[in-house]
Amino acid sequence: MKSAYELAMERLSQQSPTLKLTAAQKREIAELESKYKAKVAERELGLGDAISAAAGAGNFEEMEKVQKQLSIEKAKLGEELEEKKEAVRRGKS
Repeated sequence: MKSAYELAMERLSQQSPTLKLTAAQKREIAELESKYKAKVAERELGLGDAISAAAGAGNFEEMEKVQKQLSIEKAKLGEELEEKKEAVRRGKS
């Protein structure tokens, strides 16, 4: 007798079967992740200096503004990465 979990997983795999990635697709996705990780780090370094400068000057409004900008840019880069990874998964690299 199967558990509820096993039954649910069977139904899920019938509704949306998992995609098998080729070695080339896995490599391309890894390259994309590395590239976007570097982009995020670059933005964190650049805007981190601005945040530190604003905090040091006691300008908390500016600091909050730059922190918000950083979080927006990180979210944008994350969405862009996911779109490109999905394109690779679908074979539209």
